[in-house]
Amino acid sequence: MKKLLSVLCVLFLSACGDTEIPGTWLQPIPGMEDKTQGFTLNDDGTAQSVNMATLQYTTWRRDGDILTLTGRSIGNGQTIEFTEMYNIEQLTSDTLVLRNGDVTFTYSRE
Repeated sequence: MKKLLSVLCVLFLSACGDTEIPGTWLQPIPGMEDKTQGFTLNDDGTAQSVNMATLQYTTWRRDGDILTLTGRSIGNGQTIEFTEMYNIEQLTSDTLVLRNGDVTFTYSRE
């Protein structure tokens, strides 16, 4: 019985562990649902945009349930540095849901 409880505890704690966020996260492009856009979060804290030429992510950081993305917005002959902060509403092995104010973004892992 004691052995069974120990095994159950290990399984429970493994299931409750944080899902890793690094990877490529994509969502359909509004109005072009057959195409996707998103970002890649690398283990070293760097980031890249996927199919977003004017929005170039460069770095990311996770602090608890907050995801911070930094980068450059390129357009109309100017480049603007930006920082975006999102609440991580859901993170599973294949789904990432981010919220910024009243706007929610749902991504799937590539």
